[in-house]
Amino acid sequence: MEQGALQYPQRLEDGVTEGSGIEALVRTRLRSLRRTAGLSLEELAGRAHLSPSTISRVETGKRSISLDVLVPLAAALQVDMDTLLARPGDDDVVIRPVANRSAGRTTWTLSRPTGVMQAVKMRLEPTTGMGEPRVHPGYDWFFVLEGRVRLRLGERDVVVDSGDAAEFATMTPHAFEAVDGPAELIMFFDRDGQRAHLWRDGAPVGEA
Repeated sequence: MEQGALQYPQRLEDGVTEGSGIEALVRTRLRSLRRTAGLSLEELAGRAHLSPSTISRVETGKRSISLDVLVPLAAALQVDMDTLLARPGDDDVVIRPVANRSAGRTTWTLSRPTGVMQAVKMRLEPTTGMGEPRVHPGYDWFFVLEGRVRLRLGERDVVVDSGDAAEFATMTPHAFEAVDGPAELIMFFDRDGQRAHLWRDGAPVGEA
């Protein structure tokens, strides 16, 4: 079982008790899952082979929650027990970025690696030359938090000031650099953009 999930009781009849601190959350999850699925008490009862009154008492707190009720309800609602009994915590919400430094830039990944879109904070230091323009499918978007950024798009040079944002098709060769001092920006891009901007010579930025 994943860390943070409620340990199943040693005896099935013990169920989820008041003292477990999760009973109210489980009741809310059951009621919300049923309503989201558009099921009446009678319809869910038919799927779970329980009585509508039993399910109603479980949802309203008038009946204790035991595994002989949870197991058929979870199956009928098509949710696994670990998800139904998972304790809330901060680790699934809070991301603690780690700074990676390489070649005049520092990056902090602000999203989880499993997401389709990646969010990154980047600090650019003034350098002697702009990086090699790159292409990849999709679009890039960035917002300049501080400083100024020169964006090269094909034959064009566009200066993006603090407080401004830029969005562009990434099949156009592109690169960017800080202008007249450090610059900080927030970027969003897909997997192709991540590989193009955050990987160098087959290794992630910040790794040797």
